[in-house]
Amino acid sequence: MKSYLKEVRWGIIGCGDVTEVKSGPALQQAENSQIAAVMRRNGELAKDYAMRHQIKKWYDDADALINDPEVNAIYIATPPNVHNEYTIKAAKAGKPVYVEKPMARTATECLEMIEICKKGDVSLFVAYYRRTLPRFRKIKEIIESGVLGELRFVQTTHFQKADNEVQTPKEQPWRVNPEIAGGGLFLDLASHTLDILDYLLGPIKEVKGIASNQNGAYDAEDIVTGTYLFESGIHGMGTWCFAAFDHMDKNEIIGSKGKLTFSTFGDSSITLSTAKGQKQWTIKNPRHIQKYLIQEIVDELIGKGGSSSTGETAARTNWVMDQLIADYYQK
Repeated sequence: MKSYLKEVRWGIIGCGDVTEVKSGPALQQAENSQIAAVMRRNGELAKDYAMRHQIKKWYDDADALINDPEVNAIYIATPPNVHNEYTIKAAKAGKPVYVEKPMARTATECLEMIEICKKGDVSLFVAYYRRTLPRFRKIKEIIESGVLGELRFVQTTHFQKADNEVQTPKEQPWRVNPEIAGGGLFLDLASHTLDILDYLLGPIKEVKGIASNQNGAYDAEDIVTGTYLFESGIHGMGTWCFAAFDHMDKNEIIGSKGKLTFSTFGDSSITLSTAKGQKQWTIKNPRHIQKYLIQEIVDELIGKGGSSSTGETAARTNWVMDQLIADYYQK
Protein backbone atom coordinates (compact mmCIF):
# COMPACT_ATOMS: atom_id res chain seq x y z
CA MET A 1 0.00 0.00 0.00
CA LYS A 2 1.29 3.45 -0.92
CA SER A 3 2.41 5.55 2.03
CA TYR A 4 1.47 9.22 2.27
CA LEU A 5 3.18 12.21 3.81
CA LYS A 6 1.63 14.15 6.68
CA GLU A 7 3.27 17.35 5.46
CA VAL A 8 5.35 18.03 2.35
CA ARG A 9 8.72 19.55 3.21
CA TRP A 10 10.28 20.67 -0.04
CA GLY A 11 13.91 20.93 -0.97
CA ILE A 12 14.47 23.19 -4.00
CA ILE A 13 17.37 22.44 -6.33
CA GLY A 14 18.07 25.61 -8.32
CA CYS A 15 16.44 28.53 -6.50
CA GLY A 16 16.65 30.92 -9.47
CA ASP A 17 14.23 33.31 -11.17
CA VAL A 18 11.38 30.84 -11.73
CA THR A 19 11.15 30.22 -7.97
CA GLU A 20 11.01 33.87 -6.94
CA VAL A 21 7.36 34.48 -7.85
CA LYS A 22 5.94 31.64 -9.94
CA SER A 23 6.56 28.71 -7.62
CA GLY A 24 8.51 29.41 -4.41
CA PRO A 25 5.84 31.43 -2.60
CA ALA A 26 3.19 28.92 -3.71
CA LEU A 27 5.18 26.07 -2.12
CA GLN A 28 5.09 28.03 1.13
CA GLN A 29 1.45 29.05 0.89
CA ALA A 30 -0.06 25.69 -0.08
CA GLU A 31 -1.83 23.80 2.70
CA ASN A 32 0.32 21.07 4.30
CA SER A 33 3.42 22.37 2.50
CA GLN A 34 6.59 24.22 3.38
CA ILE A 35 10.09 24.76 1.97
CA ALA A 36 12.64 23.08 4.24
CA ALA A 37 15.81 23.85 2.27
CA VAL A 38 17.13 25.36 -0.95
CA MET A 39 20.21 24.70 -3.04
CA ARG A 40 22.15 26.66 -5.63
CA ARG A 41 25.71 26.08 -6.84
CA ASN A 42 26.53 29.59 -5.69
CA GLY A 43 26.13 29.24 -1.94
CA GLU A 44 25.87 32.96 -1.32
CA LEU A 45 22.91 33.21 -3.70
CA ALA A 46 21.29 30.22 -2.01
CA LYS A 47 21.78 31.88 1.38
CA ASP A 48 20.34 35.15 0.07
CA TYR A 49 17.26 33.36 -1.28
CA ALA A 50 16.76 31.48 1.96
CA MET A 51 16.99 34.62 4.07
CA ARG A 52 14.61 36.60 1.87
CA HIS A 53 12.04 33.79 1.88
CA GLN A 54 12.43 32.81 5.56
CA ILE A 55 13.84 29.34 4.82
CA LYS A 56 16.07 27.77 7.49
CA LYS A 57 18.54 25.78 5.36
CA TRP A 58 20.57 26.38 2.23
CA TYR A 59 23.12 24.32 0.36
CA ASP A 60 25.56 24.60 -2.55
CA ASP A 61 25.50 20.82 -3.10
CA ALA A 62 22.47 19.00 -4.54
CA ASP A 63 23.34 15.65 -2.97
CA ALA A 64 23.39 17.22 0.49
CA LEU A 65 19.92 18.67 -0.03
CA ILE A 66 18.50 15.44 -1.46
CA ASN A 67 19.79 13.47 1.50
CA ASP A 68 18.68 15.96 4.16
CA PRO A 69 16.31 13.97 6.42
CA GLU A 70 14.13 17.06 6.96
CA VAL A 71 13.43 17.23 3.20
CA ASN A 72 10.84 14.71 2.01
CA ALA A 73 10.12 15.99 -1.52
CA ILE A 74 12.34 17.52 -4.20
CA TYR A 75 11.54 20.40 -6.57
CA ILE A 76 14.01 20.61 -9.47
CA ALA A 77 14.06 24.15 -10.86
CA THR A 78 17.26 23.93 -12.90
CA PRO A 79 17.85 24.03 -16.67
CA PRO A 80 16.76 20.75 -18.39
CA ASN A 81 20.23 19.22 -18.80
CA VAL A 82 20.27 18.06 -15.16
CA HIS A 83 16.57 17.20 -14.71
CA ASN A 84 17.25 13.54 -15.46
CA GLU A 85 20.27 13.31 -13.14
CA TYR A 86 18.62 14.95 -10.13
CA THR A 87 15.32 13.10 -10.61
CA ILE A 88 17.15 9.77 -10.52
CA LYS A 89 19.06 10.77 -7.38
CA ALA A 90 15.87 11.90 -5.65
CA ALA A 91 14.03 8.73 -6.64
CA LYS A 92 16.84 6.56 -5.31
CA ALA A 93 16.58 8.49 -2.05
CA GLY A 94 12.87 7.62 -1.97
CA LYS A 95 11.65 11.20 -2.37
CA PRO A 96 8.89 12.36 -4.76
CA VAL A 97 9.92 14.79 -7.47
CA TYR A 98 8.42 17.94 -8.96
CA VAL A 99 10.45 19.01 -11.99
CA GLU A 100 10.30 22.15 -14.11
CA LYS A 101 9.25 22.02 -17.75
CA PRO A 102 10.26 20.87 -20.24
CA MET A 103 10.60 17.64 -18.31
CA ALA A 104 14.00 16.90 -19.86
CA ARG A 105 15.97 17.48 -23.06
CA THR A 106 14.52 14.45 -24.85
CA ALA A 107 11.72 11.93 -24.54
CA THR A 108 14.33 9.24 -23.91
CA GLU A 109 15.52 11.07 -20.80
CA CYS A 110 11.89 11.46 -19.70
CA LEU A 111 11.20 7.74 -20.03
CA GLU A 112 14.25 6.92 -17.93
CA MET A 113 13.03 9.31 -15.23
CA ILE A 114 9.60 7.66 -15.25
CA GLU A 115 11.09 4.16 -15.01
CA ILE A 116 13.42 5.02 -12.12
CA CYS A 117 10.60 6.69 -10.20
CA LYS A 118 8.38 3.65 -10.72
CA LYS A 119 11.12 1.35 -9.44
CA GLY A 120 11.54 3.57 -6.40
CA ASP A 121 7.76 3.83 -5.90
CA VAL A 122 8.00 7.63 -5.83
CA SER A 123 5.68 10.11 -7.54
CA LEU A 124 6.86 12.27 -10.44
CA PHE A 125 5.22 15.58 -11.39
CA VAL A 126 6.07 18.23 -13.99
CA ALA A 127 5.41 21.98 -13.86
CA TYR A 128 2.84 22.22 -16.65
CA TYR A 129 0.71 24.39 -14.39
CA ARG A 130 -1.60 25.64 -17.14
CA ARG A 131 -3.56 22.42 -16.75
CA THR A 132 -4.82 23.77 -13.41
CA LEU A 133 -5.36 27.46 -14.23
CA PRO A 134 -9.01 28.57 -14.15
CA ARG A 135 -8.84 30.00 -17.69
CA PHE A 136 -7.78 26.66 -19.18
CA ARG A 137 -10.27 24.77 -17.06
CA LYS A 138 -12.89 27.10 -18.58
CA ILE A 139 -11.60 26.37 -22.10
CA LYS A 140 -11.92 22.64 -21.40
CA GLU A 141 -15.44 23.18 -20.08
CA ILE A 142 -16.42 25.06 -23.26
CA ILE A 143 -15.01 22.32 -25.49
CA GLU A 144 -16.73 19.56 -23.53
CA SER A 145 -20.07 21.42 -23.64
CA GLY A 146 -20.32 20.54 -27.34
CA VAL A 147 -20.85 24.13 -28.48
CA LEU A 148 -18.07 23.74 -31.06
CA GLY A 149 -19.73 20.68 -32.55
CA GLU A 150 -17.40 17.96 -33.80
CA LEU A 151 -13.80 19.11 -33.41
CA ARG A 152 -11.91 19.31 -36.71
CA PHE A 153 -8.51 20.92 -36.16
CA VAL A 154 -6.41 23.18 -33.98
CA GLN A 155 -4.01 25.82 -35.26
CA THR A 156 -1.25 27.56 -33.30
CA THR A 157 0.61 30.68 -34.40
CA HIS A 158 3.36 31.90 -32.14
CA PHE A 159 5.95 34.44 -33.18
CA GLN A 160 8.06 37.02 -31.41
CA LYS A 161 11.02 39.32 -31.90
CA ALA A 162 14.55 38.04 -31.35
CA ASP A 163 15.56 39.12 -27.83
CA ASN A 164 18.64 41.30 -27.57
CA GLU A 165 20.27 38.77 -25.25
CA VAL A 166 20.28 36.04 -27.90
CA GLN A 167 21.94 38.38 -30.40
CA THR A 168 25.14 38.54 -28.31
CA PRO A 169 27.20 35.44 -29.23
CA LYS A 170 29.48 35.41 -26.17
CA GLU A 171 26.84 35.45 -23.44
CA GLN A 172 23.76 33.75 -24.78
CA PRO A 173 21.14 32.32 -22.39
CA TRP A 174 20.99 28.57 -21.76
CA ARG A 175 17.57 28.44 -23.42
CA VAL A 176 19.19 28.65 -26.88
CA ASN A 177 21.97 26.15 -26.08
CA PRO A 178 20.87 22.68 -27.28
CA GLU A 179 23.32 20.90 -24.96
CA ILE A 180 21.55 22.45 -21.97
CA ALA A 181 17.99 23.02 -23.22
CA GLY A 182 17.65 20.18 -25.73
CA GLY A 183 16.97 22.72 -28.48
CA GLY A 184 16.14 26.40 -28.70
CA LEU A 185 13.33 28.59 -27.39
CA PHE A 186 10.87 26.21 -29.04
CA LEU A 187 11.34 23.62 -26.27
CA ASP A 188 10.99 26.25 -23.55
CA LEU A 189 7.87 27.95 -24.91
CA ALA A 190 6.08 25.60 -27.31
CA SER A 191 6.12 22.92 -24.62
CA HIS A 192 3.44 24.89 -22.76
CA THR A 193 1.16 24.98 -25.82
CA LEU A 194 1.67 21.35 -26.79
CA ASP A 195 1.05 20.21 -23.24
CA ILE A 196 -2.14 22.22 -22.89
CA LEU A 197 -3.38 20.81 -26.21
CA ASP A 198 -2.72 17.33 -24.81
CA TYR A 199 -4.82 18.33 -21.79
CA LEU A 200 -7.64 19.81 -23.87
CA LEU A 201 -7.74 17.42 -26.84
CA GLY A 202 -5.93 14.28 -25.76
CA PRO A 203 -2.63 12.68 -26.84
CA ILE A 204 -0.99 13.22 -30.22
CA LYS A 205 -0.11 10.02 -32.09
CA GLU A 206 1.52 11.19 -35.34
CA VAL A 207 3.87 14.14 -35.95
CA LYS A 208 5.72 15.71 -38.87
CA GLY A 209 7.87 18.82 -38.57
CA ILE A 210 10.33 21.16 -40.19
CA ALA A 211 12.80 23.17 -38.11
CA SER A 212 15.31 25.75 -39.34
CA ASN A 213 17.56 28.55 -38.21
CA GLN A 214 16.72 31.65 -40.25
CA ASN A 215 18.22 34.44 -38.17
CA GLY A 216 21.66 32.94 -37.53
CA ALA A 217 22.01 34.38 -34.02
CA TYR A 218 22.69 30.97 -32.41
CA ASP A 219 23.04 27.29 -33.32
CA ALA A 220 19.61 26.07 -32.21
CA GLU A 221 16.49 26.18 -34.37
CA ASP A 222 14.59 29.49 -34.34
CA ILE A 223 11.54 28.48 -36.39
CA VAL A 224 9.49 25.28 -36.27
CA THR A 225 6.45 24.32 -38.33
CA GLY A 226 4.57 21.11 -37.74
CA THR A 227 1.48 19.03 -38.34
CA TYR A 228 0.12 16.41 -35.98
CA LEU A 229 -2.74 13.98 -35.59
CA PHE A 230 -4.44 13.44 -32.25
CA GLU A 231 -5.62 9.99 -31.21
CA SER A 232 -9.17 11.37 -31.44
CA GLY A 233 -8.73 12.15 -35.16
CA ILE A 234 -8.38 15.92 -34.67
CA HIS A 235 -5.72 17.50 -36.90
CA GLY A 236 -3.21 20.05 -35.63
CA MET A 237 -0.92 22.63 -37.20
CA GLY A 238 1.57 24.96 -35.57
CA THR A 239 4.24 27.51 -36.40
CA TRP A 240 6.64 28.96 -33.84
CA CYS A 241 9.08 31.67 -34.94
CA PHE A 242 11.51 33.45 -32.62
CA ALA A 243 12.91 36.08 -34.98
CA ALA A 244 9.87 37.88 -36.40
CA PHE A 245 8.87 41.55 -36.66
CA ASP A 246 6.28 41.49 -33.87
CA HIS A 247 4.54 39.24 -31.38
CA MET A 248 1.58 36.86 -31.69
CA ASP A 249 0.33 34.11 -29.41
CA LYS A 250 -2.84 32.53 -30.78
CA ASN A 251 -4.49 29.12 -30.67
CA GLU A 252 -7.68 28.34 -32.59
CA ILE A 253 -9.76 25.20 -32.09
CA ILE A 254 -12.19 24.81 -34.98
CA GLY A 255 -15.23 22.58 -34.92
CA SER A 256 -18.25 21.92 -37.13
CA LYS A 257 -20.29 24.56 -35.26
CA GLY A 258 -17.81 27.08 -33.91
CA LYS A 259 -14.31 28.29 -33.16
CA LEU A 260 -12.51 28.92 -29.88
CA THR A 261 -9.59 31.38 -29.83
CA PHE A 262 -7.19 31.81 -26.90
CA SER A 263 -3.57 32.52 -26.05
CA THR A 264 -1.15 30.23 -24.26
CA PHE A 265 0.64 32.98 -22.36
CA GLY A 266 -0.84 35.87 -20.44
CA ASP A 267 -4.54 36.06 -19.67
CA SER A 268 -6.13 37.69 -22.72
CA SER A 269 -9.78 36.96 -23.42
CA ILE A 270 -11.07 33.57 -24.54
CA THR A 271 -13.30 34.08 -27.60
CA LEU A 272 -16.04 31.73 -28.78
CA SER A 273 -17.32 32.34 -32.33
CA THR A 274 -20.47 30.60 -33.59
CA ALA A 275 -23.36 31.35 -35.94
CA LYS A 276 -24.99 33.19 -33.00
CA GLY A 277 -22.07 35.64 -32.72
CA GLN A 278 -19.18 35.99 -30.31
CA LYS A 279 -18.87 35.46 -26.59
CA GLN A 280 -15.80 36.30 -24.49
CA TRP A 281 -14.42 35.38 -21.08
CA THR A 282 -11.57 37.15 -19.29
CA ILE A 283 -10.08 35.11 -16.46
CA LYS A 284 -6.98 36.48 -14.79
CA ASN A 285 -4.07 34.29 -13.75
CA PRO A 286 -2.88 34.22 -10.13
CA ARG A 287 0.33 36.08 -9.27
CA HIS A 288 1.99 32.87 -8.06
CA ILE A 289 1.01 31.04 -11.21
CA GLN A 290 1.93 27.52 -10.10
CA LYS A 291 -0.25 27.67 -6.97
CA TYR A 292 -3.09 25.45 -8.18
CA LEU A 293 -0.83 22.72 -9.54
CA ILE A 294 1.33 22.78 -6.43
CA GLN A 295 -1.74 22.35 -4.23
CA GLU A 296 -2.84 19.41 -6.41
CA ILE A 297 0.59 17.80 -6.01
CA VAL A 298 0.66 18.34 -2.24
CA ASP A 299 -2.85 16.91 -1.96
CA GLU A 300 -1.78 13.79 -3.85
CA LEU A 301 1.30 13.34 -1.68
CA ILE A 302 -0.78 13.48 1.50
CA GLY A 303 -3.46 11.20 0.04
CA LYS A 304 -6.23 13.71 -0.67
CA GLY A 305 -6.34 13.85 -4.48
CA GLY A 306 -4.38 13.59 -7.70
CA SER A 307 -2.27 15.78 -9.99
CA SER A 308 -3.20 16.53 -13.60
CA SER A 309 0.46 16.90 -14.67
CA THR A 310 2.57 13.77 -14.30
CA GLY A 311 5.73 12.32 -15.75
CA GLU A 312 3.62 10.33 -18.22
CA THR A 313 1.68 13.34 -19.54
CA ALA A 314 4.82 15.50 -19.74
CA ALA A 315 6.84 12.83 -21.56
CA ARG A 316 4.22 12.85 -24.33
CA THR A 317 4.96 16.53 -24.94
CA ASN A 318 8.70 15.86 -25.11
CA TRP A 319 8.06 13.11 -27.65
CA VAL A 320 6.07 15.47 -29.87
CA MET A 321 8.80 18.11 -29.71
CA ASP A 322 11.45 15.50 -30.50
CA GLN A 323 9.62 14.63 -33.71
CA LEU A 324 9.14 18.27 -34.72
CA ILE A 325 12.85 19.15 -34.52
CA ALA A 326 14.40 15.76 -35.29
CA ASP A 327 15.48 16.51 -38.87
CA TYR A 328 17.25 19.71 -37.85
CA TYR A 329 19.52 17.92 -35.38
CA GLN A 330 20.14 14.94 -37.66
CA LYS A 331 21.62 17.06 -40.43
